[in-house]
Amino acid sequence: MKGLSILGATGSIGINTLDVAARHPEKYKIVALSANSQLDRLVELCKKYKPEYAVIADETLEEELSKQLKNINTPIKVLSGVEGLETIASLPEVDYVMAAIVGAAGLKPTLAAARSGKRILLANKEALVMSGQLFMDEVKKNNAELLPIDSEHNAIFQCLPKDYSNGLAESGITKILLTGSGGPFRTKELSELTNITPDEACAHPNWSMGRKISVDSATMMNKGLEIIEACWLFNTSPDNIQVVVHPQSVIHSMVQYSDGSVLAQLGQPDMRTPIAHALSWPDRIESGVEKLDFFSVAKLEFEAPDYERFPCLRLAEESIRKGGTAPTILNAANEIAVASFLDNKLSFTDISYVVEHTLKNLPSREADSLSEILEDDLAARKEAEHLVKLKVNG
Repeated sequence: MKGLSILGATGSIGINTLDVAARHPEKYKIVALSANSQLDRLVELCKKYKPEYAVIADETLEEELSKQLKNINTPIKVLSGVEGLETIASLPEVDYVMAAIVGAAGLKPTLAAARSGKRILLANKEALVMSGQLFMDEVKKNNAELLPIDSEHNAIFQCLPKDYSNGLAESGITKILLTGSGGPFRTKELSELTNITPDEACAHPNWSMGRKISVDSATMMNKGLEIIEACWLFNTSPDNIQVVVHPQSVIHSMVQYSDGSVLAQLGQPDMRTPIAHALSWPDRIESGVEKLDFFSVAKLEFEAPDYERFPCLRLAEESIRKGGTAPTILNAANEIAVASFLDNKLSFTDISYVVEHTLKNLPSREADSLSEILEDDLAARKEAEHLVKLKVNG
């Protein structure tokens, strides 16, 4: 039986992970659950799954969490803050860590899991976007396992040969084809994008996701972050990655080989598939996902991405080519801009404006240490907040 710690248990990835694990109680034991500030939801999950540890990232809620969990017969240790998250990511009784905390907040606990040699089920792409080289070095140094949960990266992983350690080209791979739905505004008139509301941006046509990642999908920043993530995961460059807009979200990504073959991973747009794959790899387990009916799918469409419609995709590609802390700056500015949009402070099209001007106004540098990465992350957030205020007051 494998011990499982879920960082971000109350989000969609966390809930889906618990659903898959609960289908195989003989294989997985829930050791620890965490939430940011959703105390009531965390308490409900603790009552149902009875973990050994519960962590609330918001330290002001630790006392209240302890109070509410006293009513549960099973004793649960309560921790809080970043230290609490790092603790449950590195417990000796934990074998697998689901890293599903959204944004930069997930970086430190995910690094702690790497340093502890865990199998990391990586749903937090920011760990690689912000600190790719540092993170991958820790994985290798500590013999950790890194398995991607993003449906696209998990699909790529499934389409790659068992051993591609000598490089993709040496394995006969010519291109990674990274698919994306294009979000809810793929065909909307460009002139109408300024008036998009947060609720409209969060209404993804295929996937059920949190609000931040839904907005990232609508701007295609999510696909840009995935390009950066793929470069680190598969030790390649953006020149070897091609974004393919695929509205049906049936093909989750593809790998093109030198002999003309293209291998694709297909399935329902349900995150339980990649979660089950990563939990059980190299074996397979039942996930609860409905089987794909090709006759109901009927047709599959593909098109090139429109960079005028999706400037965030261009900015992400430029940042990984620039390297250093440029992706860190991009990610931080985007988090501030998206949060401001969701708070009705910015227009939808202003998201890319804030990101682009933050990148222009802040110089990037080599990402040699975690402290430097976090310094540039903080500087980018301050600059982005300044740009938001100018827009609000302008």
